[in-house]
Amino acid sequence: MTEYVVLLPGDESRWEAATAEERVATYARHEEFSRLLAERGHRVTGGSELTHSRTAKVVRRTPEGGHAVTDGPYAEAVEQLSGFYIVESDDLDDLLEICGVLASVDEGVEVRAAVDHGGDPA
Repeated sequence: MTEYVVLLPGDESRWEAATAEERVATYARHEEFSRLLAERGHRVTGGSELTHSRTAKVVRRTPEGGHAVTDGPYAEAVEQLSGFYIVESDDLDDLLEICGVLASVDEGVEVRAAVDHGGDPA
């Protein structure tokens, strides 16, 4: 099976302003996504909703060989990564179809295969 990462970018300000009903509807879409994955032979092996990007820390190497830690997201953008799933699948086309449950007109879902190094540490 190939391992895919399903990335969920989103507008954090819209989520913060969402009503209880809107949040319930969003979580229901995630439950439907998970149900369809299981029904159709895909396997979720990990994932999580992420905290707001304002809680993020960015670590960069300094020219002196040390590192510096700064607050905030890596990139300044309206959309930030709001969550992810790790899914094992033999059928990318079907996985992409199921990801449509999570997508909206305003916010897409990004799906990428994870690199399999086959035990090679490089």
